[in-house]
Amino acid sequence: MENNIQGKTYVVSGATSGIGYATAKLLVDQGAFVIGIGRSEERCWTAKKELMAENPEGQIVMCVADLSLQRSIRGLRSEIENILKDHGRQGLDGLVNNAGTFTYWQTLTAEGFEMQWAVNHLAPFLMSNVLLPLLMEAPTARIVTVSSDSHFQGRMKWSDLQLSRCYNGLFAYGNTKLGNVLFTRAFNHLIGSQSSVKAFAADPGLVKTEIGFKDTPPLVRWIWARRRSGGTSADVPARNIVYLLSEPSIQDSNEIYWKNCRPKKASRKAQTMQDAQRLWTVSEKMCGMA
Repeated sequence: MENNIQGKTYVVSGATSGIGYATAKLLVDQGAFVIGIGRSEERCWTAKKELMAENPEGQIVMCVADLSLQRSIRGLRSEIENILKDHGRQGLDGLVNNAGTFTYWQTLTAEGFEMQWAVNHLAPFLMSNVLLPLLMEAPTARIVTVSSDSHFQGRMKWSDLQLSRCYNGLFAYGNTKLGNVLFTRAFNHLIGSQSSVKAFAADPGLVKTEIGFKDTPPLVRWIWARRRSGGTSADVPARNIVYLLSEPSIQDSNEIYWKNCRPKKASRKAQTMQDAQRLWTVSEKMCGMA
């Protein structure tokens, strides 16, 4: 994979910890130029410092952005363009939509969207569309969106996609992860078929991350601590993500859902093109793109 990554440019969201940090590290170590995105300026600075300490020759720039806010995502376009210009680079070879969140309690963003829906689904959707012109400048570019096997429990409630009338944090999470797979399917059908940009959804498996500890009741934290004890390190899904970003043989693959560098059958609900296109249309309206 090293020859396919050397000298290329990738954007990784949620790059300050967990899967995003492990992915950024793997890309940097193999000679890529990485633009990492994080919500906290302090954590962005710390992540870059740690990556550079391990690889002084590595190339990484960090951007601070709150991906729960669409205005923040749109602002990234010009910031990334300026970074590319300053470093003498043209276009992006890949985008990793990794940033995600879990909220046990119903929480709204400053723009009025349910937090998980905003960060886990709308952010990858909007980010991919905002950066699409830069991705199309590369000979072959990839978009990898981190989904989850939680999407098997997902079900789009079209009359109330954000579960505003009957909120359940776990159901909401599963729905956003289903949204990731449907987005990937729709992207390849609507855009990928007419461009050199290919999209994949990655199943990270059970990983030892902190996602279940943030703003959750003590019982939920206890359950997550026991559950994640059987998980893998973030390096495992990071290798799958880098494979999806760089492996030449899968450029024309019709498989969209991958785990451990192999295709995996997605849920039945994730295989309906009608639902994929319907979600795309709804997401366009929510992002003011229609």
